[in-house]
Amino acid sequence: MEKITKTAGKRRPLEYRDSKWGYLFIMPMLIGFLIITVLPIIATFVYSTTNKNMMSRTTDFIGLGNYIKLFGDKIFQSTMLQTLEFTVLLLPSNLILTLALAALLKDKFKGCGFFRTAVFTPVVTSVVVWGVLWKYIFQTDNGLVNAFLKMIGIQGPQWLMNVDLAIPVAVFVTLVKGLGMNMVIFIGAMLDVPQDYYEASSLDGATKMKQFLHITLPNIAPSIFLVLILTTIGSLKVFGQIKALTEGGPGTSSYVMVYYIYQQAFENYRFGYASAASVILFLMIVALTLFQWNTRKRWIHYEN
Repeated sequence: MEKITKTAGKRRPLEYRDSKWGYLFIMPMLIGFLIITVLPIIATFVYSTTNKNMMSRTTDFIGLGNYIKLFGDKIFQSTMLQTLEFTVLLLPSNLILTLALAALLKDKFKGCGFFRTAVFTPVVTSVVVWGVLWKYIFQTDNGLVNAFLKMIGIQGPQWLMNVDLAIPVAVFVTLVKGLGMNMVIFIGAMLDVPQDYYEASSLDGATKMKQFLHITLPNIAPSIFLVLILTTIGSLKVFGQIKALTEGGPGTSSYVMVYYIYQQAFENYRFGYASAASVILFLMIVALTLFQWNTRKRWIHYEN
């Protein structure tokens, strides 16, 4: 017993010393996280209860005044609906296309590397460059899309100046840019599915479609869940594409939450008002993420 106690006593200082080094190594990251992430979030919540304005030197506490104004603002109401519309259009289309591309490109064949690179390249392209490029492509008079339609005898619409088309076009541009990342996630997940499952199902006469529905999809469900969360959060935070393509137009028909916040903060200098909108966006993201997290056990079976 005495030997065991002495050994344990010797181990404690060593463990304590190791833990000190561990905390020391993570300290720079922790300090950066507190300064860059936590403090701005706290400041946003605080500013949302004030009338802080860059054009005025005084800042007064107004409680829920900004939130009351926001929910009475028809532009903000339409902005929330347009943000949800953007998410609803992007999420299923992204999931379906990336699953299809991953299924096609997971196996090695001649030219596979070229196609994988072609799909992934937009991911590493600057959002601004990507948006400006597609703005020229969708131009009414000289854009490539309308030029092609004209060649086959169709009069192309004003893609970016049409109230009904501005959001769908922005969704398409965002969709094409983000396909590569989710495709890579799905390819990695599909390659991890044991080949024995496919061989056994083939002996039972299962078709490729049945194998995909009953073997591939259930086994990559955790990756699908990851992609759903990342795509949902990304669609709610979209900004660069809207800024480059439409700048919220025509009128306010393509306003989304982050663009509205940007306009209120850096064009109208209403930091308190913009902070309140930021808090609402934050709560929307948290609510949707928690909803997805709480429903995962119904269709994901990787947990013990």
